[in-house]
Amino acid sequence: MNAAPDRFSHLVGQPVAAIDTPALVLDLDAMDRNLHRMADFCRARGLRLRPHAKMHKCAELARLQMAHGAVGVCVQKIGEALALAAQGVSDIYVSNEVVDEAKLARLAAAVRAGGTRFGLAVDSALGVQRLADALAHAGVTAAAAIDVYVEIDVGHGRCGAAPGEPALALARAVAAHPVLRFAGLQAYHGTAQHQRSGAERRASIARAAEAVALTRGLLEASGIAVPLVTGAGTGTFVHETASGQWGELQAGSYLFMDADYAANAADADAPAFEHALFVKAQVMSRPEGRAVIDAGHKSHAIDSGLPRVWWPEGLDFANGGDEHGVLRGAHLPALGDTVWLVPGHCDPTVNLHDVLVGVRGGLSAGHVERLLRVDARGALG
Repeated sequence: MNAAPDRFSHLVGQPVAAIDTPALVLDLDAMDRNLHRMADFCRARGLRLRPHAKMHKCAELARLQMAHGAVGVCVQKIGEALALAAQGVSDIYVSNEVVDEAKLARLAAAVRAGGTRFGLAVDSALGVQRLADALAHAGVTAAAAIDVYVEIDVGHGRCGAAPGEPALALARAVAAHPVLRFAGLQAYHGTAQHQRSGAERRASIARAAEAVALTRGLLEASGIAVPLVTGAGTGTFVHETASGQWGELQAGSYLFMDADYAANAADADAPAFEHALFVKAQVMSRPEGRAVIDAGHKSHAIDSGLPRVWWPEGLDFANGGDEHGVLRGAHLPALGDTVWLVPGHCDPTVNLHDVLVGVRGGLSAGHVERLLRVDARGALG
């Protein structure tokens, strides 16, 4: 469990101005609105919501999402799952493949201990067998069987068995082990998430839906019920919903919204999500023609592009390296001024920080309400 760093421990109740920089700041009012809008969307359509906690890696936020109707959360790593389970998150699906025996042994021990319901994705016969072996070795019985989802590649070109017969073979392999419960299909199209136009995203998910329907039909014709199809992300969930093929949504970034997702053209049927995650920075140098801030790429991930300058408006951000960001524009801030950035990609940005500073009442006149630990920071295995 990560402890809040000493430099933040005194901040609760203090004005936003008291937050040292650089810091990862969460606008709790904006986050709450995002939380309710997604929950309302799913509730109105009879969909399960299982948000991706790999985005925030925070047990407190996972429990908050579940308190607002989410059935559980998903993550990508065993380490993330165990870190959140240790903090009381009761339903966690690892929506990723794991074949390493040591990692599976750790998961099996947690399943045996009870307290949290776990699930895992598979896309190979070896993955199925090693998971079953790990559970058997840990003494897990059929009464505590783990949920197993067969992942199919619906267009991402990353993990996943081919739709159709290969997926059927894996479902049969899962069903052959009493300690494994075939829970359905994992179908996530990651590359579609950031296709900028709604028409592109709609076409990609239409093709994905065809693969899902083909596979589901084949399994059911073979006598294997498909209890659930799970997947979807913040960029496409309205299209998975419209297809009628998915019963559970895994969108995660909606809670914070980063600059990359905000660059997508909006879908008419999607709730309007707000930026809630910011990096607070300060102007530390003011040479002629530029302002240099104290937030370089140690404080924000740049895999999905450089951060957007939220305030002051009208400024361009240039990468200044590990510790610096360079701002240019017609009206530059003065030495010592505060600058607010919206990260390009929220997930890896959060993973750079030990704590989220939760602010209530806005970024200018608000106060620090609470600190939220990034419990699964660095949980890469």
